[in-house]
Amino acid sequence: MKVLIVLTSHDELGNTGRKTGFWLEELAAPYYRFKETGAQIVLASPKGGQPPLDPKSNEPGFQTDDTRRFEADPEATKALANTVCLDAVPAGDFDAVFYPGGHGPLWDLAEDTVSARLIESTLRSGKPVGLVCHAPGVLRHAVNEDGTPLVAGRQVTGFANSEEEAVQLTDIVPFLVEDELTKLGGVYSKTGDWQPYVLKDGLLITGQNPASSAPAADALIELVLKGDM
Repeated sequence: MKVLIVLTSHDELGNTGRKTGFWLEELAAPYYRFKETGAQIVLASPKGGQPPLDPKSNEPGFQTDDTRRFEADPEATKALANTVCLDAVPAGDFDAVFYPGGHGPLWDLAEDTVSARLIESTLRSGKPVGLVCHAPGVLRHAVNEDGTPLVAGRQVTGFANSEEEAVQLTDIVPFLVEDELTKLGGVYSKTGDWQPYVLKDGLLITGQNPASSAPAADALIELVLKGDM
């Protein structure tokens, strides 16, 4: 199995003067789930090189066994420091694509046409795409072959409005993931704040929050390895 993980290159949290980026747990947990299957993993980002880490995701209260393992793993940290430019990635080379969240993707990947085309072409070629937490917002410009929104009529989840309110960024982010997916016609649902929740609609897998990272990766692996596509 060959998996492409797509990370944000955006590091500014709106006009707050604070930094953002990708959420470490949402990379680390899936990374090791994929590794355990023997998968070959390629990390990519819009700008290539070292993607920005949301500093909050590395605070003690948010660290996990997976994040500590990742940060102590020379192979993993080297791959992270040298992500491939997204526009140079041959999408057809991969069996699955996974997007970790963090607030960063709402600014760059959500507006990135290369990312939108990657998602569209992967799904149309019969391969799964997984997105977790804020990353389902990256689906906002992806479309079906008839031009309708990709998420229209699909069972989807993503970072809930109540979770965004809890971290006091409702008025900072460019859009709310829950509202955007609903506006596009997605059949949005959620569970309690910060609880794991993953939905699979055909080849599209979405997870609500950081706690959903590992289960979302597991669902992606199941689709690839069991051929349940």
